[in-house]
Amino acid sequence: MQSFAELGVSPNVARALARRGITEPFAIQRLAIGDVMAGHDVLVKSPTGSGKTLAFGIPLVERIAANGPTPSALVLAPTRELASQITKELEEIARARSLRVCAVYGGVGIGAQARAAGRAHIVVATPGRLEDLLERRSISLGAVRLLVLDEADRMLDMGFRPAVDRIVKACPTDRQTMFFSATLDGLAGQVASRYTTDAVVHEHTPAVTTSVAKVEHRFVPVTADDRMDALMGELRGERDLALVFVRTKRGADRLAKKLHGEGVKVAAIHGDKSQRQREVALSRFQSGSVDTLVATDVAARGIDVASVSHVINFDVPDGHDTYVHRVGRTGRAGRGGVGVTLVADADAHEMRRIANRLGIKHNLGGERRAHERPQPRGNASRRRRRPRAGTANGR
Repeated sequence: MQSFAELGVSPNVARALARRGITEPFAIQRLAIGDVMAGHDVLVKSPTGSGKTLAFGIPLVERIAANGPTPSALVLAPTRELASQITKELEEIARARSLRVCAVYGGVGIGAQARAAGRAHIVVATPGRLEDLLERRSISLGAVRLLVLDEADRMLDMGFRPAVDRIVKACPTDRQTMFFSATLDGLAGQVASRYTTDAVVHEHTPAVTTSVAKVEHRFVPVTADDRMDALMGELRGERDLALVFVRTKRGADRLAKKLHGEGVKVAAIHGDKSQRQREVALSRFQSGSVDTLVATDVAARGIDVASVSHVINFDVPDGHDTYVHRVGRTGRAGRGGVGVTLVADADAHEMRRIANRLGIKHNLGGERRAHERPQPRGNASRRRRRPRAGTANGR
């Protein structure tokens, strides 16, 4: 197994990682770091919880000079929470190389953010707020040498394609581009080809995914009348922090209000909350003063709290990728966890299909059809060059 030193990581950065208890690279880091350090464009298919932030973060800080122009690197992320999480993940290793990192997202004052972004070597931004800064001429991307699109598939799903196209166009054509996504199929693959040149492709697809494989999965049959009772039964059991997923913003507020009425220490987080409200809720959750956080899927992107022992799907996910993203919030950093899904009769077929697709044992009945049987899988990397997409490659 390669060490960080063998991947070309400097002693200062390796020591910064060791202070956080990170002494060996994760699989996706072993696959991607070498190619990024060598200056190649890369396309990486990897799930949440696989260590992908450091897979691009370590090479970023190694390839940027402290006396170089600012910003020299740009990381685009779909949500405020993820942008904040990436920034926190990079700050310590960046300090080891005397580099500054700044998060840029909406919901907070733009003036101070603009000043900080102009001085930062690495800017981590959501597309909307970054475009605000560009329109105000508060920041220039003319010196960006390294561009990262993290959770690119989610950015496209959220309708950010036009903004991302404009941002990429504002970056130099001779930049190095890294594209991280849960899928490289369909639109994500087309956009990846457009933004990169002769990219090296890596696919890290562990069975179910590393974190979800460590989770105890339970599926609880419910009706409209007893769904709330079933949730309270889970929350009153032995647990640490619980993350409860719902489909809608209104549903998050409504459920949080009901739980508060039942004496649960609860907060809600969703896209209609201000950035300050979201930060306070997440801070209270991390500290344990609130032990239950009700969240929508988009708002939960980037939440990485080690003490989450239970993820509860109050509303069933809309597909296997969403299930993995949700339940992947527990069982992280080598810990165990529990994923509970409340399943009404109307949702049983879809939940059975998701569980079968992921190879998860369940009590939902029904026989697996041939196309639903999980295929033998393991850690897999496909290293190849993706052909340049003619002249329309966004470069």
